[in-house]
This record gives sequence, C-alpha cells and structure tokens, in this order.
Amino acid sequence: MSLVMVVVLAAFAGVTGSPCATIRPEAASLDVSNHSSSVLQGQQEKVSAVVKAEEDVMATGELNPNHYPARRAAQVVQHYLNTRYGSPYRLFGLHRVHSGHAEDVADTGRKYKLEITVQEFISNTTEKLSAEVLFPRGESQGSPQVHASCQELLKISIKSQEEALYQQYKTNQSLLKTHLPDSYGNIEPDMQPFWHLGILASSFIMLNESNENTLYNMAQVANITQLATENDQLKFDYGILLHEMVSQEIIHWKLLFTWSPSEGVKVLQMEQLPRCHCEKPPNIN
Repeated sequence: MSLVMVVVLAAFAGVTGSPCATIRPEAASLDVSNHSSSVLQGQQEKVSAVVKAEEDVMATGELNPNHYPARRAAQVVQHYLNTRYGSPYRLFGLHRVHSGHAEDVADTGRKYKLEITVQEFISNTTEKLSAEVLFPRGESQGSPQVHASCQELLKISIKSQEEALYQQYKTNQSLLKTHLPDSYGNIEPDMQPFWHLGILASSFIMLNESNENTLYNMAQVANITQLATENDQLKFDYGILLHEMVSQEIIHWKLLFTWSPSEGVKVLQMEQLPRCHCEKPPNIN
C-alpha cells in the first residue's frame, strides 16, 4: 500500500461521519523551514485531492448511513417536509438514516434513494419512510428535487392549538418583537411556537440553498418582529442564523413570511445578509 493511501486511511479514521476531510497545513510544526512547509503543504494538497476522490466514490452506489453524503440528503428531506407540512405545533427532524443509495442520472444530477425515520419533535413520534432526493447539476443547477410523504405523522391533530395562537396574535394590541433564545439562553413556554416557526421557516432557505457540498442547521433566531397586515395572515420579519457545517460559516438571513392555520407559512422574501462575525454554535441536529 502506498504512503499516500496509508495517510488517506488514517485521515478517514479520524473524520468518520464528518463533512470535512481536509488535513490542514496548520498542523505542521512551527519550527519547519519555509521550504519544508511548502513541500509538506503540496503533499497534503495531494492527499486532500485523493480524499475528495474517495468521497466522490463513496457518494455513489450503496452509502454508509452514518456518513455525511447520506445524512446530507436525508436532512434535505427534513427541510422539504417542514416546508410542506410544518407548523408552530408540527416540526420535523431527521431521527435516523437506515439506508441510502446514490446514482448519477445522465446530465441531470445525482439521485439519492433513502430509507429514513423522521421524528415529529413536539409530539415525540416517529415514522419510517422512503424518499428520493435529486441534486441538479450543470448550468441550470437549482434547489434539490424531493419526493417524500409522511402519512402517520399528519394524523396528529393540531388545529385547536394553531387556532388559539392565531387568534391571540391576530387580536393583540401590541405587535410581537423579541429574539430567541433570550439573553440567558431561555425560551419561555409561550414563545416556543415562534421558535418552531423560525425553524420551519428557515427550512425554506436550507431547502433552496442545499447542494452536494453543503450541510445546514439552524443556529439561532436572532430577532422576530411581527408586522401589521390588512389580510387574514400573521406577518413576520425574522432574522435567522444558519450554521453551514462544511465551511463552518455562520450565515445571516432575513426572512419575510406570513402564517395562518389555513395557509401555513408563505415566504415573501429571503435575503442573505453580509457575513456575520459570530461565535460558532455547537452542532445542532
């Protein structure tokens, strides 16, 4: 076995399940000369290229359900379900990836076929389902195309809770303005629905922005402002912080959307704001 492949295998042993497999030059001793550093960096770049090639191979055919190519596609399914069926009282998350398979589809892109278990967090119930995710490629690359449904989780009735929340904030004399969590890291019980609303609304961004090189989680609802509206929808301006796990960037988005029990979330505007120099949050699934 070549030295390069030994290093590659050692790298994989240290990063199993991680979205990043680059060995950083900063790990070299500070006493190494400039010439030696450039040679070492060149070797590491070659190793990184081999690792990337290994990841490309690993992302085709049968997938390890614990590695990030399968989990990345499965989290896209999570975002899709939130955009279609989510509510302040119904919120979907990825519970487990059972199996995955990836294949190239002509010049269209790469299709992932998945068996996953989805969790509805508020009722703490789960459902196993099949899903397909197509990541488009080429000049017309857009958001992923998803086929999935969850019948059992939709049977849980939330109409009375939604209607009570809607009526309370439809008739409020003062419009809501806050951020979550508060300065002490707490979310009051009556604010939980707006935290959930921020998570499902952020799924619209994450679904739209996801590709084969990204892995998003919502980190924080930076601010919430309820806006006046003349129709039957509650209208909100949210500031959302997303954690992009591959680049380790914190990305700040502005979301303008409406919500009502009958219409669900309708996104009016998504705007990425200038880079936020924020402390990186812990990994949040």
